Amino acid sequence: MAYQGGAPGIEYANLAIRGRLLASIVESQVPEAIKLKPDLVSLAAGVNDCLRRQWDVAPLATTLERGVASLRAHGSDVLLFSYGDPSRRSSVLGRIRARIMELNEATESIAQRHGCMVVRYWDATVMDDERLWDQDRLHLSPVGHEIASRSAVHALGLGPDSWRIPLDPQESRPWMRRTASDVAWITGHVLPWLGRRVRGSSSGDAITPKDATWRLVEGRPQPE
Repeated sequence: MAYQGGAPGIEYANLAIRGRLLASIVESQVPEAIKLKPDLVSLAAGVNDCLRRQWDVAPLATTLERGVASLRAHGSDVLLFSYGDPSRRSSVLGRIRARIMELNEATESIAQRHGCMVVRYWDATVMDDERLWDQDRLHLSPVGHEIASRSAVHALGLGPDSWRIPLDPQESRPWMRRTASDVAWITGHVLPWLGRRVRGSSSGDAITPKDATWRLVEGRPQPE
C-alpha cells in the first residue's frame, strides 16, 4: 500500500493482491508503487512463502531487501511487519512458527539497515483472538483490519499502543460448535488451498488491485 500526504486527508493506493509470493510482489507491485511517488509504503509480504513446501529464508530476505532498498532509493519511507506467533492460534498453522521467526528476524535486520519502521505482532496477544480473523484464518476480519490500522499508526509514531489491549472476553463456544468450525475451515479453505497448490494456481490469480491509483481519504487519524 502507498500513501501520500495531502490536505485535508491523505491519498491512498492499495496495490495488494492476496496469495502473491514475495518475489512477485517485489517484481510487479513495488515498481508500480514507485511510479506513484508515495511518501510512505507499507510492505506486508512473506507469509505465503512460509506456507510453501520448500523454505529458505536467505533468498527471501534478499528479495525483500531489494524491494525495500528500491523504495528507499526513490524517496519513500517504508513500513514493514513482524508477524505474530501462529502456534498460539492454531496447531496446524503452528507448523510454520520457525519460518515466521526467521522471516521476522530478517525483516528486523533489513529495517535497521534501511531505516524502516516496523509493526511488531509477535508478542501482541490481541492478535490471537479469533474475532480478528476471517473464516480462512489467514486474512484479517473487519475487526482485525481496524486493529491493524491502529498498530500501523502507532508504529509511525502517530498514536498510542492501546491497539495491543485484548478485546473483552467472549463466551466460550461449546465443543461441538468449535469442532464444526474446524471442519468447515478444513473443507472450505484448507482442501481448496491444497488443490490450488497441486494445480499451481493461486487464490489471487483473477484479482486486481483494489485501488491502483490515488484515492483521497478524508481526515487524518487522531491519537487517542
